[in-house]
Amino acid sequence: MDDIARARQLRRKQTWAEKALWRLLRDRRFSAYKFRRQHPLGDYYLDFYCAEAKLGLETDGFGHGFPNQQRHDAKRDEFLRAQGILVKRIWNWQLRRQLEWVRYNLWNLLQQRAPHPGNVPPPRRVTARVLNPDRPPPHPNPLPVRRGVGGESRRASLRRDSRHSLSASAASPSPHLMGRGLG
Repeated sequence: MDDIARARQLRRKQTWAEKALWRLLRDRRFSAYKFRRQHPLGDYYLDFYCAEAKLGLETDGFGHGFPNQQRHDAKRDEFLRAQGILVKRIWNWQLRRQLEWVRYNLWNLLQQRAPHPGNVPPPRRVTARVLNPDRPPPHPNPLPVRRGVGGESRRASLRRDSRHSLSASAASPSPHLMGRGLG
């Protein structure tokens, strides 16, 4: 299989971590640096490659912690280092739990290798969402919205019940307020 066909196949079968990182890097979104996805170089394919900074990014899952894989990665990194390419590895869990940290360190690294003078650090996000970082956070209401009998939401049902229980509380306390088995 030729390099281009293999790269296309790898792009179609991305991991969740590669998809998440690609959302940050594609279309020069990340501080106007151009990244390529599944870039062939020799016998290897770089997950992400920035030619301007000669930087390769690799997303690593749990399989990269095993000794055989670590030896393979070291051999690959040595080949890429001989080509003048710096390889940085990002653990998948970091993309889920430390996305802001990954973004800031990547920005610093790119500025060191190929500075863009007008660039400012990436803005800090309030949320650490990975799969859809630009989507607003869910509504902070602690009560879940569930549809009850007749399409009524749980909140509406609770409001209706509280009105009835308050009006009837003088005559007899509501069992919901007293708890089970009491009264």
